[in-house]
Amino acid sequence: MSQVEKKAGLLRRTSSSKKPLKEKVVLMYDEIFAKDDPAKNNPRFWDELFLMKVNLEYLETKLESVDGDDVQRIQDNINSLFHHCVQALGEEHQIKVVNALQTLCALFRGVHQKNKSASGFDIINMLMGFDKAEQRMKDLMERLDSLLCGDSSESLKSLCLKLLLCLVTVTDNISQNTILEYVMINSIFEAILQILSEPSSRGQHGYDAVVLLALLVNYRKYESVNPYIVKLSIVDDEHTLDGMGMVVHQALTEYNRQYKDKEEENQGGFFSTLTSMVGSMFIADADEKLSVQTNEAILLALYEAVHLNRNFITVLAQSHPEIDIAATPTTPTPTTPTTPLGTTPPSLDVMNNPELPLDPNLQTSNLLITFLKYASIVMQDTKDEHRLNSGRLCLIILTCIAEDQYADAFLHDDNMNFRVSLHRMPMRHRKKPVDKNIPSRPLVCAVLDLMVEFVVTHMMKEFPMDLYLRCVQIIHKLLCYQKKCRVRLHYTWRELWSALINLLKFLLSNETTLLAKHNIFHLVLLVVNLFNMFITYGDTFLPTSNSYDELYYEIVRMHQVFDNLYCMVLRVSTNTGQWKEAASKVTHALVNVRAIINHFNPKIESYAAVNHISQLSEEQVLEVVRSNYDTLTLKLLDGLDQFERYSEQPKEAAFFKELVRSISLNVRKNVSLNTLSQDVLLKEFSTIS
Repeated sequence: MSQVEKKAGLLRRTSSSKKPLKEKVVLMYDEIFAKDDPAKNNPRFWDELFLMKVNLEYLETKLESVDGDDVQRIQDNINSLFHHCVQALGEEHQIKVVNALQTLCALFRGVHQKNKSASGFDIINMLMGFDKAEQRMKDLMERLDSLLCGDSSESLKSLCLKLLLCLVTVTDNISQNTILEYVMINSIFEAILQILSEPSSRGQHGYDAVVLLALLVNYRKYESVNPYIVKLSIVDDEHTLDGMGMVVHQALTEYNRQYKDKEEENQGGFFSTLTSMVGSMFIADADEKLSVQTNEAILLALYEAVHLNRNFITVLAQSHPEIDIAATPTTPTPTTPTTPLGTTPPSLDVMNNPELPLDPNLQTSNLLITFLKYASIVMQDTKDEHRLNSGRLCLIILTCIAEDQYADAFLHDDNMNFRVSLHRMPMRHRKKPVDKNIPSRPLVCAVLDLMVEFVVTHMMKEFPMDLYLRCVQIIHKLLCYQKKCRVRLHYTWRELWSALINLLKFLLSNETTLLAKHNIFHLVLLVVNLFNMFITYGDTFLPTSNSYDELYYEIVRMHQVFDNLYCMVLRVSTNTGQWKEAASKVTHALVNVRAIINHFNPKIESYAAVNHISQLSEEQVLEVVRSNYDTLTLKLLDGLDQFERYSEQPKEAAFFKELVRSISLNVRKNVSLNTLSQDVLLKEFSTIS
């Protein structure tokens, strides 16, 4: 039996000698794949076809099995099938609409699978015919738009979005999908916004709508004017932007909840007891068990919103009660297969439930907090490619936020304090923090905590240089805002200084290995210039004069690291080699750090000798520092509070191209496997005449 016959619906075997009977719809498909017009002998052929339950698998397989010579022979019939599918979308009989939508899915997928090497124009010709393609796609997009915006059932709206996701992701590289030119011309942007702005439709279809929008925004974004980019950048409707934020918030909250559940599973029981008994020697295994599939699609949507739309920044700070979604009463599950792609949705549109009790003692949350918690999870393990991409995208989003004046204002607002419980990587030399001990602070403290946590936990052989550079640049941008606006942030700055000095120590210890792969001097220069920011401008943004004293104490205490660093960069900069210029920049940047060390070290040694003390206490060293500022001479370094603003093109273009390809493959896989269950749809419409 051929592969295609195996896919056909087999009704029954009357005897071993007789061929199995095929479903009527399969026989009708066979007629379409014959040379003659199927409606020639049966004028009601197309009406009858869309009353039949679609056999997606058979139709797709049939399309894929067509030989090159047969394509021309059956092209008129395929064009006719496409045309009648589009016409059927305007029918009042909803079963016809459902079957037409699913048939279009099979057509788009089957023709692309067959013609992976063919040009986009050949595919358009096979599906619609060149001369009629523009009108056919205009009709299709208009009918999908009216179904999404009209009073049609939730099942139909869901299926319209699945069809669009199917169409957008048929090619691995979204920008090579020529059919999307028609989706650009006949925009469904307003329909997507309408879904996001209405609580009921957002709860059912928000996830798919947001993912669809994120993908459409990435179609040929560097090659031509993409109308979805233009339109997204100027959206200013509060309900729409809030709706988009809510969808992203719920998807990230669900991820955080799943991770927390797995973490709690692992903490109880034999495994936890065993690890504590033997000194946590199996921590790496524990971390592997906690892996939850990352959600790059929703993260991409958040990035595009933050990057393109200044108005979306306000959504990040919208406060609401922090609710454990798993504990809330669930609404009845809709009959439509609305499971989002690659994640499980919250069962309740939490943000729009009017029954929520507003307890004044309840901890409040917002999208930014949820995002920071998500980032603290995915940035723990960067060995896996998906998590590395997620981590990089999290840092790119934080870069955009750190550059935005309005975002910086609410990050540093003393009247907006939150307790943010970030996830921290298990490490043998530190205890896990207790959530109750976390103070309520401005949100910028949580961002700095996340950066410090990353710096401390990723000094490893496979050094994630790109992530470290982004991390240090985010810290720098926040300091520039604090210096400019004279914000005196009450933060444990010593933890940051200690983390940065340990990073320098690590780079020194692994100089040879790291230089084979990376220009470590760029990162070293950024770190040294962070210290220069504190030295030069610290008196304008450090909370107290005591903090400034502590900075000098840390530099003097860890002078050996800076001394070794100076020796290394001096050695490299005086030799001829590829790093000569990069190393000499660091030599110049170290001038004030070395001046502090050379000024205070003799004073401290003299104080110890005079007072016959072998080892000075911290307070005694601080006393020496305070009493010797007046004789210290420092140089004013230029450009410390300047930074290069983020630009996606050209630096990040390759990253986003690969990221969108990965998301597209994942969306396509999920659409084909989970989301076109006809039984559920047809059961809902079985009573419609």
